[in-house]
Amino acid sequence: MTHIDPRAQVWSPRLGAGTRVDAFATVQDGAVVGNNCRLCAHSYLEEQVILGNDVVIGPGSCLCNGTELGNGVQVGPNVTFPDKRGSVGAGPPNRGHVTVCRDGVSIGAGATILHGVTIGERAVVAAGAFLTRSVPPNAIVAGNPARIVGYVDAVTGSAAGANAGWGAQPDDVGVVQSEVEGVTLHRLPYIIDVRGNLTVGEFGRSVPFVPKRYFLVLGVPDAELRGEHAHRRCHQFLVCVAGSIAVVADDGNNRQEFVLDRPEIGLYVPAMTWAIQYKYTSNAVLAAFASEFYEEADYIRDYKEFLALKAATPAVPRCDLRSGVPPCM
Repeated sequence: MTHIDPRAQVWSPRLGAGTRVDAFATVQDGAVVGNNCRLCAHSYLEEQVILGNDVVIGPGSCLCNGTELGNGVQVGPNVTFPDKRGSVGAGPPNRGHVTVCRDGVSIGAGATILHGVTIGERAVVAAGAFLTRSVPPNAIVAGNPARIVGYVDAVTGSAAGANAGWGAQPDDVGVVQSEVEGVTLHRLPYIIDVRGNLTVGEFGRSVPFVPKRYFLVLGVPDAELRGEHAHRRCHQFLVCVAGSIAVVADDGNNRQEFVLDRPEIGLYVPAMTWAIQYKYTSNAVLAAFASEFYEEADYIRDYKEFLALKAATPAVPRCDLRSGVPPCM
């Protein structure tokens, strides 16, 4: 049973069971509201707005035509979803143009979500953010314009090794198992010499496979993401040879972020691991070694598809930490 405060203005008959509409909220005819939603005081929904189940719209928030929210979305106070003209209540519906928040998104107070963006599952938009571009699943964005500042539930891994089990000496080498299935952090030999320093990796030994190709990523603006995919068969070994980057690895259950800021640090990313690189410094150069030749069919670019495939895929064998080589190699 719905509960509508007598001071609310509700013209749409399409309100789900258990939904509550508080005083001075407005729901225009044509809006669709799911079950067990809460529309707080002074919130406003235009005609072509669709809400899933268990959605909360905070006080004073305005959702213009073409806004679609999935299940469990939490919208804080005074959030604005303008239409494609950047305005509120400016005229007829904008058919064919939508702003989408996937399931479980959380949006902080006073944020503005520009029309036409998509916010991925469980992403978090910080209070006061001004969002101008789409957000991947599980990302945390903040600022004006909003940029990715982290990932939900991502444990931070230390590339320097102080929190990963290595000693403090520069010649300490080894392999540390991460929180993510099959992903390992490698510290390679680093030789200091007055003629120039040297770091080295041996394929099939300190580097856990023999690569078939390599590529370099450089000149990436600090607001941009790279990766955002998984591979069906390809394994990768990542080394930031200059500057620094952050890598988020995700096995579908666990997520961990690694800062690669030394040329003697390598990150092994096995197949069926979702990986994202971001926080590139202006001088960052990422060297990536791949176990397979390039094949577009090997890429998984949709996170939902990755989760479905991962659920049906046997666990990745863990590295033999004594040799640094996974048993599957």
